[in-house]
This record gives sequence, C-alpha cells and structure tokens, in this order.
Amino acid sequence: MKYLSRLPQLSLFLFLIPAQNGFSQESTPSQQLNADAIAVESTGTDENADSTVLYSADFFSQYNPVTAKDMLDRIPGVSLRGGGGGGGGDRGLGTGGNLLINGQRIAGKDNSAADQLERITAAEVERIEIIRDTSGALNVRGASEVINVILVAVESRSSTTVELINRLNHDDTFETGGSVAWSRQIGNFQALVNLRSRPNYENRDNREVRLGPDGELLGTLFESTIRDQDEQTLSTNLSYSLGSHRMQLNALISEGDHPRPVHRNFVDFTDAGVVNSIQEEQVENEENNWEVGGDYEVNFDNGSRLSVLFVANNEIRNTVRERFEADPADVGLSKNLFIDSRRKLQEFIVQTNYNFSLSDAQSLRVGFERADTQLDSSLLIGSSFGTEPPSESVGGLSPLSSISNSGTKVQEIRYEGFAFHNWTLGDRSSLESSIVYETSEISQTGVVSKTRDFQFWRPSFDYRFNITDNFRFRATIERSVSQLSFSSFAATTNEEDRDLNALAGNPELEPQTSWSVEAELEYRLPSDGGVLSSSIAHTDIDNYIGRINATVDPNQPLSATGNVAPAKRWSMFNRASIRLGRLNLPDAILGVTVGLFDSEITDPFLQTEQRIGGRGFVGINFRHDITPLGLSYGIDYSHSIWGGNYDIDIQTITRNDRDRSLDLFVSKVWFEDWTFRLETDNTLDASRCRFRQRYDGTTIDGSLELIQDSCSSRYRRWTLSVQTTF
Repeated sequence: MKYLSRLPQLSLFLFLIPAQNGFSQESTPSQQLNADAIAVESTGTDENADSTVLYSADFFSQYNPVTAKDMLDRIPGVSLRGGGGGGGGDRGLGTGGNLLINGQRIAGKDNSAADQLERITAAEVERIEIIRDTSGALNVRGASEVINVILVAVESRSSTTVELINRLNHDDTFETGGSVAWSRQIGNFQALVNLRSRPNYENRDNREVRLGPDGELLGTLFESTIRDQDEQTLSTNLSYSLGSHRMQLNALISEGDHPRPVHRNFVDFTDAGVVNSIQEEQVENEENNWEVGGDYEVNFDNGSRLSVLFVANNEIRNTVRERFEADPADVGLSKNLFIDSRRKLQEFIVQTNYNFSLSDAQSLRVGFERADTQLDSSLLIGSSFGTEPPSESVGGLSPLSSISNSGTKVQEIRYEGFAFHNWTLGDRSSLESSIVYETSEISQTGVVSKTRDFQFWRPSFDYRFNITDNFRFRATIERSVSQLSFSSFAATTNEEDRDLNALAGNPELEPQTSWSVEAELEYRLPSDGGVLSSSIAHTDIDNYIGRINATVDPNQPLSATGNVAPAKRWSMFNRASIRLGRLNLPDAILGVTVGLFDSEITDPFLQTEQRIGGRGFVGINFRHDITPLGLSYGIDYSHSIWGGNYDIDIQTITRNDRDRSLDLFVSKVWFEDWTFRLETDNTLDASRCRFRQRYDGTTIDGSLELIQDSCSSRYRRWTLSVQTTF
C-alpha cells in the first residue's frame, strides 16, 4: 500500500502540459491537419463534443504497408483488445472488443482482432477511424476508443498476400512456415480466405538447485523440454450486403498436435557420495479446434438497427504423459508414471439486439443472449507405486484410485438480457449506462452429480467529458462476473509442479464477482503528435478465485481451485505514445507504459495478508521508419517490478519472477512491394525464475523441508519473414 501514496506524483505530468487545441473549430466533415492527410470528423452538432480522428490511406503509403495491421502500427496510442464479454473474459459474445470493419464487429472468439487485420491488405483500406467517444451508432461498447477500418468501395477487386517465415532457434533447429491470404470482392460480395502454418518450436532449459531448510546443498537438476509443434490454421470471412441488409460468416479450423519430450539429469549429494540419475518423459499432445460465427443486420428507414449474431466452437486438448527412470549403470528405462488427461469444450452462443433512437440526444440498445457451454473431461493416472492390479488403461501400471472427481461432464445454460443507454449530456459530455441480468444453470454429472442455479445483475456506467478537443476525462463503474473454468470442477493434471501429479476438482466453485471503479485522463498532442494518458482503478472482489484447502485424508494434503475470500486490487497505468518530431524524427514513435499494482487478501492457508498479483512493470517500445530508404527498425522492452508476490498452496510457497525482456526488429522494402523483416525475440536470453519452498506436511504446519531454486529460458531465436501482395 505504501507504493500507492506515490501514484498521484506519477500522473502529475499530465497536468503540466498546456491544453493546446490542434483541431480547427470549423465544423466540416473532414479537415486537413497536416500534409499527411490526417483529419478529424465530427458526428455531433459540435466538433468538441464528438470527434473522430481519421487516417487516410494516403498517409500510410509512405511506409509501404502490406496489411491493415502494418498501418495500425504507425498510429500512436492505439491498441487492440479482444471481444469477450465485459467483466467476464470470454463470457459470451459480450460487447465486441474495439475493432470494427466497415462499422461492423466480428462475430467470433478465436478469430482475434489482430488476425483479422493481418488478413486485410493495405491496398483494400480507404481509411482508419479512431473513434474516441461512445455512441449508440457503434456496434461495440465499453472501449476507450474504437478502431474502425473502412475498406475501399469498388465494384471488383482481388489480391493475394503471401508470407514466408524462417526461424532459427538457439539449438540450431531451423523451421519454416508461412501464410497465403486471398481476398476477392465482386459487387456486394466479399470473401477472404487465409491458410497459415506457424512454426512453434521451443527448446527450454531449466536449471535448479535443491537446498535444505538451513541452506545446505542437497542436489542439482538440469532439465530440457522440447515442444516440436507446427500450428496449421484455415480461416475464412464472407460478407454480403444488399441495400439495408448485411450478412457475414466467419469460420476457422486449426490443428496443433505435437510431441513434448522431457529429459532430466539429477545430481544428489548424500552421505554416501554423489548420486546421478536420469528421468525422461514422453508427452503426446492433441490440440485442435474449429469455430463458425456469423451475423445478420438490417437497418430501417427510421435509423434503427436489428442484429442477430451467433458463434459455435469446439476445442479438444488431450495429453498422454509417460515418465521413465533409469540409473546410468543400468540398461533401459522403467516406466513409473502414466497420465491420460482429456478435455473437450464446446460452446454455442446466439445474441440478438435492437438499436433505436429515443431522441436527438439519446439512444437505446436492447438485446438477449443465450449460451450453451459444455465440458467433457477425464483423468487417468497409473503409478508403479500403486497397490491396485496393473491395467492397460493406465499404461500397464497400477491405477490410482485416490484421485478425487477424476472425470466429469459440465454444462452451463445461460440466458442474458441487456439494455445499453447512450445519452449526449451536452456539447462536451456523454454517458453510456447499461444493465445486464443473467440467469444460468450449471449441471455436473460423473463421479459428482449436482445442479446449481445463479442469477446476477451487472450494471455499468461510462461517463466521458471532453475538457478540450484534445483533453478528455473518463470515469467508469462496472459490476463484473467472471467466466468459470469448468476444468476446475474435476481433477486435472498439474503442469506446474513435477512432484504433484494432479490437482483436486471443486464442484462447489462459483463465479467471481466484483465492483470496479476507474478514472482516466487522456491528452492528444496537437497535429497527431501522440497520446498521453493516466488512469487509476480500484476493484472490490467479493469471492476471489484462488487455491483452497481440499484435504480429506491428513496423510494426503490436497488443494483445489476455489473461492477464497474477499479481496481488493488497485492499479495505475501511465502511458505515453509520442512522435519524435521535435528530435527531427517525425516518423519515429516512442511508447512508454508504467503499471503499478497493489492488492490484498487473507490467505486461507497462512491466515496472513498477501498480494494476489504482481507489483508492476515498465514497458518501452520504439519504432522508426526511414521512409526514403523503405527501412524500419524498432525495439520492445519490458521489465517487471519484483517482490512481494507469492503463490501459496497446501504444500508449497512459490515466488515467480520474470527477467527483463527485449525484442528487436529491422525491416526493408525491396523491389517496390517485397518486405523483408528480421527479428529476434528474447534477445537478452531472459529467464523465468522460481523460488519454491516445499513443506513437510502442509504450509499450515510451517515445517520447511526443501527449497527448489530454479530458472528456465528458451533463449534467443531469429526470425526472417518475406511478405508481398499480388
């Protein structure tokens, strides 16, 4: 909490900047701000009350962009966010994120906003609008700003974008991938098809030192984990418009099956001398998913609008893990662990909404949503140390019957009614308020069978006041309900702790609910010089989801995901994204983000006050375009603020620290429309470090048994990509 006392000092710089007005006061549809064809458009009666910053395609031509995402990278202070439900992560179709294509949202969840922009060629873009104020005419809600990509209106067009990716990893493993995107428009029909193969190989090394309670050296471990994966994705976007009617269909299918071998070398220091041992694991992963989404919209003569959206998806995540041990003096390996974990998640959501005007200053959007989410999961574990007869279902080992709730089927049927009210209060201020009522039934069958009902009210308020054209104040109040991870209802394999095979399930888990209050100041520098903003937020969480004690047998301590206790969270973000024109670098953008966090909760194991998150981070990104040479380069750096954040469980207390991160890139346009890009990520060979204290019995008893101090890294890797459009 002591860090929060300094937060106002960090935002003081915002008030030291004079409130210069870089926009013309003459109210016209489009006004030139500089030679780069950046304009501002007013959709209200007064430009000060509702301004939209426009970037025409001419502005981006000097940078030779290939895709719409390349164009967005040249705009300071803009970021994309997903389209999940407000307050619930991926809870339903929600409010739609902050990306529009020709004023329309994308009906999908796995079809991310960034992927959409990478599939649209720069030649198809007429302009990009940054909509700063809320409006009933928008198809998305709750975003600080909305990005609207307007495509060129022509009778016919066709283009093909090709990208080839080559990646070199630190262990000299070479990968090749690429993508082909084909776009076609014939009259009112548009089609976009994208085929992508993304290399996702990783060789991660882990070094660990094991210490006793008094710090004496007990042993060391060197572990290598290889993920040999290529992700294949086929996606398509189809749209058709006829007069006041518009239809859209999106589809995606992906596959990423891969092996993940693990090799461990142990060295133990004992009274009898040094003991070496080897452990190997063979892990086979099955990963695939598909999604289909669409919407139909009709606009009426009175200005009202009716929309129907739907999304259906299916995701499979199956893992078979076998562990073998051997002494270097022996021949062969002996299996001592088998884990078969299976999960199938499917969802169908349909939403309808009707938007209409109440008056010149007010509009209302009402709607209804139904969601059907189902999970089918199972977990089988076999061990050479079990007492049951061997079974082929667990790899010829002895089944472990002590696993609690090892298989389950969960289904949630949720109904949601909502109303959004937009009100232009004056020339400079507006208010968007909403009320959502949801009712759901969660039924679970399997080892545990039960049905539970939930009802929630979720109001929200979003107030905006334009102090000047460039200076804005925003305040929000929101009631949120989290989307439950149904996997937590049943026992799951433990991917974070090799000494603990499974985590217990919790069929009593309830959604996390909270109230959040946030205030933000944003200042846009004149003549598109950049954006400065500062925000502070406070969240009261009613029933925070964390780790709880699920022990039944005192000889076998267990924990599970559960509702812990009320919690509080504070955060502050200071952001600056500015063009460096005053340094004679008008085509360079520098971005700096400082995030500070604090939180408190009473830990259920230690009964002490703890944090539930990190303390903060600093991020710096820089991009410079040397347009006469067709050359660009940049950096992306981040550094976490360490300390004071612990994950406390039934048998362990763990602190996870992430080292600084630096990514670099340089790109060059050759032969007029061929872009060559060389980048390196994890340039500093940053490590993820973990300090874990393991207790004899439980953390409640407080008898420290072992310290595991480890760091892991996947090291630096180089990527060369070549991209062009035909």
